[in-house]
Amino acid sequence: MTVMQTETRRTTGWVIMEALRAYGIDTVFGIPGTHNLEFYRPLPALGIRPVTTRHEQGAGYGSDGWSLQTGLPGVVVTTSGPGLLNALSAAGTAYCESRPMIILSPGPARGSEFADVGTLHETKDQLAAASAVVEWGRRVTSAAEAVAAVHDAFALFATGRPRPVYIEVPLDLLEEEAVGLTADDLAVRAFPPAPAPDSQAIAEAARLLAAASDPVILAGGGSRRAGAALRALAERLGAPVVTTANAKGVLDEHHPLSLGSNLRLAAARNRARDADVLLVVGSKLGEAELWVDRLDAGGTVIRIDLLASQIDKNQHADIGIVGDAASALAALLTELGDGAPRADARVAETLDAVRAETHELSPANAALAAVIADALPADAVVATDSSQIAYWGLMNVLRVSKPNSMPYMATYATLGYGLPAALGARIADDTRPAFVVTGDGALMFSMQEMITVVEQQLDVTVIVVDNGGYAEIKQNEADAGIAPIGVDLVQPDWAALGTAFGGAGRRVGSAAELADAVQGAVADGGLQIVHIDQSTFAL
Repeated sequence: MTVMQTETRRTTGWVIMEALRAYGIDTVFGIPGTHNLEFYRPLPALGIRPVTTRHEQGAGYGSDGWSLQTGLPGVVVTTSGPGLLNALSAAGTAYCESRPMIILSPGPARGSEFADVGTLHETKDQLAAASAVVEWGRRVTSAAEAVAAVHDAFALFATGRPRPVYIEVPLDLLEEEAVGLTADDLAVRAFPPAPAPDSQAIAEAARLLAAASDPVILAGGGSRRAGAALRALAERLGAPVVTTANAKGVLDEHHPLSLGSNLRLAAARNRARDADVLLVVGSKLGEAELWVDRLDAGGTVIRIDLLASQIDKNQHADIGIVGDAASALAALLTELGDGAPRADARVAETLDAVRAETHELSPANAALAAVIADALPADAVVATDSSQIAYWGLMNVLRVSKPNSMPYMATYATLGYGLPAALGARIADDTRPAFVVTGDGALMFSMQEMITVVEQQLDVTVIVVDNGGYAEIKQNEADAGIAPIGVDLVQPDWAALGTAFGGAGRRVGSAAELADAVQGAVADGGLQIVHIDQSTFAL
């Protein structure tokens, strides 16, 4: 039998992928389509792994899970029209959570924009649709512009706030031979470092922190690459660290100064609010992270952010330090000088209050989350969704030791994120067990990606917590005086689905059964579904 070989054609699609490969991209997520084939042609020759998801939203979330583990932007390849529009929810997530992503799609051929003549996948204005969601969208008109757009994307990710970008390549250009480009045109660019933080602001901030009697550090997503400096500063000051969901694990949550990712809970949030000096690192202090409208800190507030526009967002700063988090924290440490590490005697008391508040807010989810957390391997990556088991439970009780160990999207709060994010994380790092802990309603949004797990020969365990539908919305309806409408959902046989997709499924009804199931799933590998019926699970 003759094996077909791909013809080498150095098209615009080829040089775009060549430029991406030079920056370290070795995996792309998407679905091949009639219009985007030239993005796929060079992948084998360039050593880029294509991951074909079963929906473009899954491609976007898979690329995000991959990005969180690698530190590189996720790359999503869609076809024109419906393929691109399907991916925009993932782009919205990346925008809200400040994560790097590049979306590539063909667009109408040059000269046929807005023709409205009924061509395949014709969309009124897909560039405008994407641009309304991403940091910037660009329709290129030459191969040189296309490669320049790739460089500009990486410049944004290296020097600015990382957010998704969209590059649209007209179909005729995508298929056109790329001429005139040199090796230098495709070579990786060196980007200038972020400006050094203002020395006077650093000196004044250090003075205030040194004199503080009750300093607290609030770390957001912008601190995720500054973990070592954050820890050193916290220890130098004896300052407890509370993080947003996006910064979970930036300080090992077993550390004696960690208050965990519990900013949403009053017990931890009030420590930040009541601090005599509060240092906020890389957080916009949004309502979705606080669970209240504003923090309204009562003490002196020092804020570090890469963008000047963020310094007073949602909370006035007495001192604003514009710069990269790691550099600014290192400068503060230098200014403070040597000193004996300090402790905070109230951390244990605060954590006790956090645990009590967690159980008071949602006793069933908190108790089940504690059982799940006890069963999970210590080094697991645990992706989840905007499910009750996550925000009422696991986010509060599961302690992680590294950032990005619990892929989540607190602000966009979508459903269907967890499974594709976990498979992307597993592709990026196959040394850590990959888990999804999600609700039944959320899993139904992306259950088709179970077959992607099997096809990619990945080890991913899905723990589905079945509460019979959309329990959160059911409660919202009740609070509004509305009888349940559209929220009590018929459930599939979840364990059987694992088998149907080529993996395995288990039903568990107790903590002991769950522990055995998790251990067995990790040992067996492949796709593993663990079904928990919350109405019958013995706690």
